[in-house]
Amino acid sequence: MVSVETLMLRVGSDDRWSYRHARTQPEAGESPDEAARRISGVTAADPATVVHSTSWRYDPAGEIVLTYAVCPDPEPWLPAVELPGLEIARGQAPATPSPERVALAHVVAHAVRHLAFLLAEDAVVARVLRLRPEIVRALEPVAAPA
Repeated sequence: MVSVETLMLRVGSDDRWSYRHARTQPEAGESPDEAARRISGVTAADPATVVHSTSWRYDPAGEIVLTYAVCPDPEPWLPAVELPGLEIARGQAPATPSPERVALAHVVAHAVRHLAFLLAEDAVVARVLRLRPEIVRALEPVAAPA
């Protein structure tokens, strides 16, 4: 079974990331992209919101979870969870990429890092993200080399 989750991302005045999370299965005849837009309340014609697939993972219950970042959050007035940091989950060795445990905060951190990559590498995504200076300001240190 495949499920789709969306992470509606926003940046506070302190440059800290917060998110809302939603999860669903695609309906009959619906693509994962369409399911992500449906549960996040974004239309395909929205010119100011990025909806981008950022990762997938195998859930021990037997599900494949496709994760989409939605930025900026289309409903920023709704309650959100503050992301404590940008720690991502890692496998133990090069040939064992799946981490022992993946928390939702790890998935969100990965999505934020993916947006930083897209800001630098994808002109279409960058054009939309640059409409929101607070998002660009919060992504710049993430994209900086370590």
